[in-house]
Amino acid sequence: MIEAVLSFLGGSVFRMVWGEVSAYFTRKQEHAQEVERMRLQAELDQAAHVRQLESVRLQAEMQVQVVRVQGEAAVDAIEAEGWLEAVKATGQKVGVLWVDAWNAVVRPGLATWGVFMLTANEFGWLVQPLSEGTAAVIFAAIGIFVADRSLGKRGK
Repeated sequence: MIEAVLSFLGGSVFRMVWGEVSAYFTRKQEHAQEVERMRLQAELDQAAHVRQLESVRLQAEMQVQVVRVQGEAAVDAIEAEGWLEAVKATGQKVGVLWVDAWNAVVRPGLATWGVFMLTANEFGWLVQPLSEGTAAVIFAAIGIFVADRSLGKRGK
């Protein structure tokens, strides 16, 4: 009978104890895996947050650059429009004969002088090379003359 009781207790108790020990180690392993999963998820979330912040920063910089470029384009358009209006105004007659004659002579005269000065500078005929300011005036005079002629041909 003792053998039967020992067999009963040994078989049942052993399975019960082994089941509890096995369940303990299984829960411990699952807990460790869950902690590791949470740590990895936190790292992934942190990396995603950093990427999102970088994306927002880059978008803000790009928007600032877009606004800057749009502003520069608007200024360029205003300057071009102002230049066009100035060129148009040079060809308008004021009704005073000698002023109108002077206006008719000044643009071609300045353009001719400018072309001569540029040619003399290129061939080294000048004692001193043209300064930047002089070259700017020459090119402005030639630009007004050419623009006036071009706009006149188009009826503007």
